Amino acid sequence: MNAPATKLIKGQTGDWEIVIGMEVHAQVLSKSKLFSGASTEFGAEPNSQVSFIDAGMPGMLPVINEKCVEQAVRTGLGLKAKINLSSIFDRKNYFYPDLPQGYQISQYKNPIVGEGEVTIDLKDGESRLVGIERLHLEQDAGKSLHDQHPDSSYVDLNRSGIALMEIVTKPHMRTSEEASAFLRKLRAIVRYLGTCDGNMDEGSMRADVNVSVCRVGGYEKFRESGDFKHLGTRCEIKNVNSMRFIAQAVEYEARRQIEIIEGGGAIRQETRLYDSRQGETRSMRSKEEAHDYRYFPDPDLLPLELDANWVADIAKSLPELPDEKKSRFMGLGLSAYDASVLVAERELADYYEELAKGVDAKAAANWLNNEILGRLNRDGLSIVQSPVSAAANNAIVAMISDKTISGKIAKDLLDIVWSEGGDPRAIVEARGLRQVTDTGAIDAAIEAVIAANPEKVEEVKAKPKLAAWFVGQVMKQTGGKANPAAVNAALKVRLNLPDEG
Repeated sequence: MNAPATKLIKGQTGDWEIVIGMEVHAQVLSKSKLFSGASTEFGAEPNSQVSFIDAGMPGMLPVINEKCVEQAVRTGLGLKAKINLSSIFDRKNYFYPDLPQGYQISQYKNPIVGEGEVTIDLKDGESRLVGIERLHLEQDAGKSLHDQHPDSSYVDLNRSGIALMEIVTKPHMRTSEEASAFLRKLRAIVRYLGTCDGNMDEGSMRADVNVSVCRVGGYEKFRESGDFKHLGTRCEIKNVNSMRFIAQAVEYEARRQIEIIEGGGAIRQETRLYDSRQGETRSMRSKEEAHDYRYFPDPDLLPLELDANWVADIAKSLPELPDEKKSRFMGLGLSAYDASVLVAERELADYYEELAKGVDAKAAANWLNNEILGRLNRDGLSIVQSPVSAAANNAIVAMISDKTISGKIAKDLLDIVWSEGGDPRAIVEARGLRQVTDTGAIDAAIEAVIAANPEKVEEVKAKPKLAAWFVGQVMKQTGGKANPAAVNAALKVRLNLPDEG
């Protein structure tokens, strides 16, 4: 594992290190809930997708959803983690108004997935390994609604019983940037796998971020001894639902803890909420320990026993994941940065692969990154909403490559297709956009420019680098259709300029 980056925070009494771990709740992509046949479709009328099991009615027995188990195994394999062929469901006892049974069916000491790892890519081009402690299956609670009535809170149980994968990391992240990068990478992995849609706005992926601070060297002592006391007392920031908010929450919380410690106080282990409007964390409740939940094996569910051949078949069905795809793209000549950008979203990677068919991989990546993504950002669109298909862009890049059109004309052509649609090749022919390579036409344009600017001819002979001005004028004279290389070569001959000019 690469040595974690150490971002020191300067306090009044010295430097401090941040230590970050994360618990991510990812909603399993399945049509029905973990222990009932009720629908999981988002946005339905309140309490319209609730079975007797989800409502906690007496005598109702849970029945495991095989699809949810398969999705958890797929995710574990995608995290390069150990799949436990035998696991147990437990009851986690606590009270919330939106938890009808009075307990949550979860997994504690015997989860379905054990240790794994995720490689995160950072802006400086370096990578880090973040260890995965475990992945377990559990059912979600319902949702309390506090804005429907001035004096009462309502409960919507549509979410109750939906399958969640709780993915727990080791405390390997050392900066807010690493925490954001981890969640971004994890979201990409589960979306590639098709095990979670990653829609953070809808709550189908949310993170609890554990933050602590320690004096410089404390983290190394932890790595040597495994004793968590060296990391300081952690606070959990609950249900953060964006990469940007995670970074902001970590920065604020670390500084808050440092100020308390340096002021002579002590950090209480607690659960906090992040207020994105105020840019601060606020106390929610004291942090529970495992014994507070009174875990015990659920008596209504047998141990979950998986067949090794079934797990092997799932492993064979995995798609190419972001790390493998990035490596393959780099093998085609792309930089690590370009490859990382393109594999960050499965839809973007798919679009690129279609665009790059039969053309230079680097040229295709440059066109996508510089021209397509720039226009999509301008118009507030995602890659799946692009008004120009990957096949159409492939045609444009191919025409640049075979010199049918110039780079400038290609951008103009893209604007036409972007706003009007149509076949790029047909548009080039219909509008006479083919690049001018005819030397006679280029020579005529050069003569016209020279005739209009005789004083510039003497200047360029004294300063050959001014030839670029002539190239620009000739391009204007031809409406941008002339081949720039042909223009440059013809000008050197006509003006008797040296090659290095």
